Amino acid sequence: MIFHFRKLSFMKSNELNKALLHLSQHDNKLQALIKKHGHCNLQPKRKYFNALLDSIISQQLSVLAARSINKKLYGYFNGTINPEIILNTPHQILRSLGLSNAKVKYVKDLSEKILNKSITFRGINNKTNIQIIELLTTVKGIGIWTAHMFLIFSLVRLDILPVNDFGIRKAVMLNYGFTYLPSVQEVTDIANINNWSPYETIASWYMWRSLE
Repeated sequence: MIFHFRKLSFMKSNELNKALLHLSQHDNKLQALIKKHGHCNLQPKRKYFNALLDSIISQQLSVLAARSINKKLYGYFNGTINPEIILNTPHQILRSLGLSNAKVKYVKDLSEKILNKSITFRGINNKTNIQIIELLTTVKGIGIWTAHMFLIFSLVRLDILPVNDFGIRKAVMLNYGFTYLPSVQEVTDIANINNWSPYETIASWYMWRSLE
C-alpha cells in the first residue's frame, strides 16, 4: 500500500509514508481511519509558552469552554500574551476572564519560571521526551497530560501515547469493541497489541479524528 501526501514540515514525506504503512499493516482499525481521514496534518508550534498556557486553560474543560476562555483572554490582551503580561496581570482580572483560582496560580507559576529561567526552551529539541516531561512538570498544574500535549502538538514527537486523555480512551472504546471506558493499562495494551510504536503520536491523531 502506498500513500501519496504532500510534504509535512515535521518529517519527510517518505517518513510519513513509512509511519502510515507501519500502522496500516499492523492495525486494521487504523488502516480504515487513515483511508477515511487522509494525511496527518500535525505541525510544530514554536510559541511554546502560549501552547502551555492554552493546555493549562484546557485542563478538564470541554473544547467549547476552553475556546471561549481563550477568546476572552486573547481578546483582552489584543491577541498578544507573554509571561510578563500574565505575571503582571492582577489575579482578579484573570479570574474575570474565565480562569479558575487554581489555573491563575498555574499560569503565573509558569510565567515566573520562564522569566527566572527555571524553565528554558533553548535546546529543547535536543532533549529526550522524559527530560521534557521532568522539566515541564516542575510547574504547578502541569502534569503528564499537559506534558504529553506539548510533546505532541508543539514538538510533534512521533511516539507519544497520551493514555490519560479522555478522548483517546473514548476513541479506543468505540473503535476496539469496549463496552466501557478502558483503563490506562487497557489503552496501553491496545497500542502494544497493534504495534503502534514507534508512531504512537500518529495513531493517537487518528484516534482523535475518529471522534469527529
